[in-house]
Amino acid sequence: MRYLVGLIGSGIGPSLTPALHEREAAELGMHCEYRRLDLDVLRVPARDVGRLLDRVRSQGWAGVNVTHPCKQLVLAHLDELDPDARELGAVNTVVFDGTRAVGHNTDTSGFGRSLARFLPDADLDRVVLVGAGGAGAAVAHALGRAGVRSVAVVDVDPSRAAAVAAVVGGSAHGPADLPELLADATGIVHATPTGMAAHPGVPFDVSLLRPAQWVAEVVYRPLETPLVVAARSCRCRVLTGGGMAVFQAVDAFRWFTGVEPDAERMLRHFEELVR
Repeated sequence: MRYLVGLIGSGIGPSLTPALHEREAAELGMHCEYRRLDLDVLRVPARDVGRLLDRVRSQGWAGVNVTHPCKQLVLAHLDELDPDARELGAVNTVVFDGTRAVGHNTDTSGFGRSLARFLPDADLDRVVLVGAGGAGAAVAHALGRAGVRSVAVVDVDPSRAAAVAAVVGGSAHGPADLPELLADATGIVHATPTGMAAHPGVPFDVSLLRPAQWVAEVVYRPLETPLVVAARSCRCRVLTGGGMAVFQAVDAFRWFTGVEPDAERMLRHFEELVR
């Protein structure tokens, strides 16, 4: 079996997703060619994501992964959404099924499986979620399914924070509330692009962290973001974005090919790539 897929987004040069897909396909006796469609390199604005979809579909691609800043912009160019994508209002995987472009979202399952695998006993009593964009909404759903008891959603956009908080019956806040919220939090999830190679920095004052807390990151390139480094220095338990990236790829591989990949093998491959 041979198939062609890709990734659409901004600043995606460091992505390990192509290597994960291509190696796993080879392990399964298949041939996958995974291409990057970096908006910055192509000099294409995010609003033109529909034109990119039309182009790759006409070229016979099986589908594409979609990342920042196109997860919500791509919705207008799809024929169908799976339940998670519809509920989240964001898509990170598009499969071309005949004449239809079908949108899926593997962010929720990716984060949920990573949390269960690497922090199975995380205290979900009082969690602060920083970021209410596409990734934040997916994380909120995953936290709800994991049994979180209280979620405070923080975003610079009050309406976005309120919409995501409503998903899990949580509360909506602005960045000014972070000192008070973090003082009482059992866990923190960061779900903004801050910390990516193209968006360096930390999302909040890391001096607010406490050793008893766990900290989860959705950014995985670099794997050791400034937030992860600071959390380790504070002796917090840390969940990097690596597990989420791998489990997202596991689900996307299945959507693209109809074949179940070996998740454990993909996790080991990811660790090799990072080293």
